[in-house]
Formats: sequence, structure tokens, C-alpha cells
Amino acid sequence: MTNRWTKNGHEVTVLAGMMHAHGKTKRPEYKGKYFVTKHHDKVKVLRCHVSEAYNRGFLGRLWGYFSFVFSSIWAGMFKTKDKYDVILVTSPPLFVGITAYVISKIKRTPFVFEVRDLWPESAIDTGVVTNKWIIKFAYKFETFIYKRAKLINVLTPAFRDKLIEHKGIEKDKIIFIPNAADFTLAEAIYESDFDAKAFRKELNWQGKLVITYVGAHGVANHLIQVIETAEIIKEKHPEVLFVLIGGGMQKEMLKEEAAKRGCDNVQFIDPVPKQEVFKYIMASDFGSSVLKKVDTFKTIYSNKTFDYMSCKKPIMLVIDGVSRELVETANCGIYIEPENPEDWKNKIEKISKYSEADLNELGENGYNFAKEHFDRLKLADKYLEYIKNALL
Repeated sequence: MTNRWTKNGHEVTVLAGMMHAHGKTKRPEYKGKYFVTKHHDKVKVLRCHVSEAYNRGFLGRLWGYFSFVFSSIWAGMFKTKDKYDVILVTSPPLFVGITAYVISKIKRTPFVFEVRDLWPESAIDTGVVTNKWIIKFAYKFETFIYKRAKLINVLTPAFRDKLIEHKGIEKDKIIFIPNAADFTLAEAIYESDFDAKAFRKELNWQGKLVITYVGAHGVANHLIQVIETAEIIKEKHPEVLFVLIGGGMQKEMLKEEAAKRGCDNVQFIDPVPKQEVFKYIMASDFGSSVLKKVDTFKTIYSNKTFDYMSCKKPIMLVIDGVSRELVETANCGIYIEPENPEDWKNKIEKISKYSEADLNELGENGYNFAKEHFDRLKLADKYLEYIKNALL
């Protein structure tokens, strides 16, 4: 979206966290530094310090969040221009709202608050946050931020309903720009000389039904259900291979569990750049979106689902609610009840009988549906119009 905005003549500076190598330590280019400036096309990206404790349990993650709050406030005050027209902050975590509010007050600039996941509900439902004082503070701070935001962008219709019906936010303040498909990356690969079959051979995926998950390996994702499923189908369906790409605080535990259960039908791959990860998706048979079985996750669209759609891959969806409605409406995949290995097994029995034509049809359905309703470039233009109208 920021690329789209800058190409249309606007100026954008992004405050972002420093990336960690394999989710643990800072990448070499960030070692010993608190701020690093980079440029992606015309977008200026200012990487700000995030504590290396981020993936070391709850307290480490909390300190990781607040270390970014402090560093991003400093960057916003002293390392950016004196004046912008608007500040856009995207959550979770909810605490980035502190950065938005402080910079907004100092620079007398309105801010737009984006809700990509309902916090603190999702953190409470997944057991990430249990301390009653932190929960109480989070709810109060959430209300505080919503009241002071110029606009609130929600990524699903369920979020909009929740904010209006349960949190008392006036509906005129809420806009809806959902997660979206990035067709530019996928189309660049289509137009290149990328050979999916050769890439499968390189990865030793020949003769396999490859189900690929791309994303975080954290508490919310509950990927242990993949390991449990792999264990119960490995004898009857040796052709099925689960590929887990990404990093997170539970990755080492998952690798240990897979080894302990003798699941050589699970392959772990460390995080790769997005343009490269699309090649893994295109070489797979299914893309999978997985989350823990909690009510809050019934309200979200999984971002990776749109990546699979843009790559014309059928989706194995392990998320109930609006994400399930999306996949079923688009007729582009199969739904599995979260945390139900028996349902996983039954659905894998079903898809193991799909022909190549069946898979291609599902993939095309998803691509066409996303192209019509969830094209990131079209939504970027719509988002900008909302922001401009709010500032008039």
C-alpha cells in the first residue's frame, strides 16, 4: 500500500521494528544499532530497536513490545520530518497506539488506528495474557485510543460489528479496508521463467501431496495440531507432506515433537523473503491457514489466505468464522475444524482423491474471487480516499 501511495505522488515514512534472524537475535545489519534507515523504492523505512527478548516467553515479548514503543516514539520525534498530514498505526500489538498518540500530540497530527486483530481479546483467548492488571489496563487503553483516533480501519466485517455493538464506537468513524492479495509478486513470478515442477524436484517433493503453511509458529497458530495430524496419517498417507515455513516462539518445540513422534512427513523451513516464499506456495498443492480454536479468531481474515489465492492455490483452512465464509463463498478450498485431528484426517482422505484438474479449478476460483474483491492496489486507492476525506 505504501508503494502505491508513493507512486501516486505522496510521501511516506514507515516506522518499523528491527528484524530478527530466525526469530531470536538481531540480524547482523542491526547489531549494536538503535535505528537504521532503509529505502524500498520511494518509501523511507526507519527500523527501530526491538529487544532480543521478544521470543523469550510472555515477559520477554511484553518488553519487546515496549522497547519498540520507546524507540519508535524517539524516531517519530527526532528522526522524521517535523510535519506530516496523518499518522497511520497498525495493530496488534495494541501498545503501538502509545506511539501513535504521543507523536500525534507532539506533532499535532491526527492518527488513523488500524485493527488487524482484536486486542486484548485474542491475547486473552490464546492465554498469552493472563495477568488481570494487564488485561484491565489493555481494555482501558483500547477505549482511550479508539476515542482519540480520527478513523478506525477494521480488516473484517466482524470487527466492525464488534466495535459498534460491544465497544460503543460510532459507526461513522469506522472504515473497512480488509487484508488483500498482493498480485504484483505473484504475477512477476508467473512472468518469469520459474518452473514449479523443477523447484519441487529440487526440494524432493516429487510424488507428494504438499500442504504448505506460511507464517508465525506461535501460541495463536497452535501448529501442534499439524504434528498430531501428521502422526495419525503417516502410515496410511505417506504421500502427504506438511511444510511449515516461518519462525516463532514455538518452532523449536514443534520440531522436537515432530522428531519424537517420528513425523518425517513434516518439513520445517526457516523464514524466507516474500518473493521467494511465493515460489514455495506455487510449488505446493495446498496452502494452509491455521489458528487456535478460540472465538476471537472467528472474526479474522488470515492474511496468508490471500497470498495463496494470488498464487492460484487451493486453501486448506483451519479457521472458523468469517475466514471460512470467505473460502466457501469463493469455492476455493476445504475447511477443517481447528484442533480436531480426526477432521484433519477425514478431509485429507478427501483431498487425496482430487485430480490435478480439481486442484487447478479451486485455485482459479480463489484467484478470480480475490482479484475482484481483494486486490491490494484497488484497496490502497480506496484507503487513501477515506483518509483524505477525513482530513478535509
